[in-house]
Amino acid sequence: MRVTYNREMKIKQLLDEIGIDNFVPMRYTITGEGAEKKKKLVPAIHNLIFVKSRQETLTSLKMTRKDFDSMRYIVRPGEREGEKKILCVPDKQMDNFMRVASVTDDSVMFLDYCDGKKDQGVKVKIISGNFAGVTGVVKRIKKNKHVVVYLEDLAAVVIAYLRSDQLEVIDEKACG
Repeated sequence: MRVTYNREMKIKQLLDEIGIDNFVPMRYTITGEGAEKKKKLVPAIHNLIFVKSRQETLTSLKMTRKDFDSMRYIVRPGEREGEKKILCVPDKQMDNFMRVASVTDDSVMFLDYCDGKKDQGVKVKIISGNFAGVTGVVKRIKKNKHVVVYLEDLAAVVIAYLRSDQLEVIDEKACG
């Protein structure tokens, strides 16, 4: 869901309090200058929160509790002209993304979705290491090859380094 005005952490707290599963990808950033520099954990993708719940539950919260009115469904065109469908990420795809996006160190980086989708890539499965079982697409980013894990039309997270012996090719003609 989109959250207006950078309120993703406030919405996360409220959802946690009522027991609704949610996920906000986080990363560290350096703030301040000189002796005032501090490392701070911040949302990696602003205005976005992943929520696992029934639509009826979320709609009810939005309608009955003012503190949830900053949440917005992300919609896509439906099959019929003029139809809109609420975007739902499949569980397997979300699990894949969360395993990588939960890492807050320099071994992962986030991309604007379009940055990583420009070229075709090879679909791979990671067979060893911290990300074993995760599937992604090998892409060349900033002159280096990386494994990119996509959430369709939403986000992409890049694993900074993997050895080739940690990868198993699934589909050589895959498209990001």
